[in-house]
Amino acid sequence: MIRSPLMTVMTDAVMKASRSLKRDFGEVENLQVLAKGPGDFVSKADHKAEEILREALEKARPGYGFVMEESGVVHGTDESNRWHIDPLDGTHNFLRGIPHWNISVALERDNQFIAGVIYDAAKDELFIAEKGKGAYVNNRRLRVSGRNEPADMLIGTGIPHIGKGGHGQFLRELAAVMPRFANVRRMGSAALDIAYVAAGRMDAYWERGLNTWDFAAGAVLIREAGGTFGTLDGKPMTSAKDIICGNEAGERALSQALKTAAA
Repeated sequence: MIRSPLMTVMTDAVMKASRSLKRDFGEVENLQVLAKGPGDFVSKADHKAEEILREALEKARPGYGFVMEESGVVHGTDESNRWHIDPLDGTHNFLRGIPHWNISVALERDNQFIAGVIYDAAKDELFIAEKGKGAYVNNRRLRVSGRNEPADMLIGTGIPHIGKGGHGQFLRELAAVMPRFANVRRMGSAALDIAYVAAGRMDAYWERGLNTWDFAAGAVLIREAGGTFGTLDGKPMTSAKDIICGNEAGERALSQALKTAAA
């Protein structure tokens, strides 16, 4: 387990926000939602959780900046440190009563993601990682899987929703991936999918069109669990949109498959 002051601040904030989300998840039928785009809904629970997270983190680390899903970028007086926050990743699952969603918080320091927390409140799984200190889920050390053969590997991905675009490219990439690997999963939460790769439950993952709050915490988890995490768009990690990760063999095989789709 990681007992650093930074991790204590992050986990305390996440657990505080989770109590509000758990209550709302129990009352999901009565939840009021506002449309924020085709097929992409934001709930009052989402906003409330973000407010709780921001308040707790600002109090503990005044001056740090924020990159948030709902409120956007907030510049801090400390230009070296920024929180990347997704108060509710897996919104569609949440609103439909599917117990697969999470709160994700990461810290960027000097253009590197150095700490991450992903909390699956519905299953009470707390994934944490800090640079140089390892990755854990509920006090158990995480390691990426040891699978080396693509035919044995389970791959995760994200499917672009209505209004997002990139459908044709995704279908070409999926067609390249399916014959090479054992199976493919889309579970509805990028952060949890990446955490599952860190835990060895899946072997590799790719998705395009993400935001940093979707993958920042997971990137720390993957690397601290012995895996590799990279970008598909050639951008620096802190501004990337298209990402790929896995155990070393899985990430390499998946990358090769995706290249054939682009040929």
